[in-house]
Amino acid sequence: MQLASPSNRLLITGITGFTGKHLSHHFKELGYEIYGLTASIPTQENHIQCDLCDHQAVMRVIQEIQPDYVLHLAGIAFVAENNATMIYNVNVTGACNLLDALSALVHKPKKVILASSGIIYGDQGNHEVLDESMCPHPINHYGCSKLAMEQMALMYKAKLPIIVVRPFNYTGIGQDSHFLIPKIVTHYQQQKSHIELGNLHVEREFNDIRDICTMYGSLLLSNAMGETVNLCTGRGIALLDVIEMMNEIAGYEIDVGVNPAFVRPNEIKRLVGSSTKLEEIIGKLSLHPFHETLKNIYNGVK
Repeated sequence: MQLASPSNRLLITGITGFTGKHLSHHFKELGYEIYGLTASIPTQENHIQCDLCDHQAVMRVIQEIQPDYVLHLAGIAFVAENNATMIYNVNVTGACNLLDALSALVHKPKKVILASSGIIYGDQGNHEVLDESMCPHPINHYGCSKLAMEQMALMYKAKLPIIVVRPFNYTGIGQDSHFLIPKIVTHYQQQKSHIELGNLHVEREFNDIRDICTMYGSLLLSNAMGETVNLCTGRGIALLDVIEMMNEIAGYEIDVGVNPAFVRPNEIKRLVGSSTKLEEIIGKLSLHPFHETLKNIYNGVK
């Protein structure tokens, strides 16, 4: 990938989150000058505490940073979060405040990437591969908030070079244990004999955060703008296959039970994205094998 000039200033919102930490490291290695917004007290240089729901605070911070590029990751990322008001405030109002502030800059950013989610597609019936031409049918507040953010962002596409990305599931070192893959790996790390999961008969993309970072980097330097694109691989992995891989990696077989409390209503059996449009923009994807991803998480290898 082309290295950035050291003068290229990249702002990452939600920089202290799982994705933000990985992207910060990735883009530092590419030569970007990294700035980050966080809701918590900053512990690193160029990290700034800012409530995205505070319009004036966002305007002030953006004027100070004057970013060349923006990755907007901040939001409620856990699908099962049940505080609907907080979901919409952060995921929609926060994004609106950020775009207002960026639009007010004299020197506009070269690229603004907004992170939506593949979950907005919802249940597309018999369609096994989800592409950007499909009409979204979100089935929870998280999905609805991301779709609302996408619609709101349309108002700014004449003012800013925006790309909206719809990431499908991904994982890696440092992801919170309430997400599925870290939960499974943690059970093996702790040598647990039994694990309770939800619907075992589902297939999802479980992509490697390192591949996701590469996708973001390529999109940031691409000529694309005003586009909505899946951040995915098209590679579906069955949950039971994940268990089999972990049995092999850990060297023992875990007993798997189904807890009805973990079975979501309207569960989407297969959620795999089409990477066709993404590859048209950034070229052919080169992916880490998922067995390697699991092994790295299990061994704590970055």
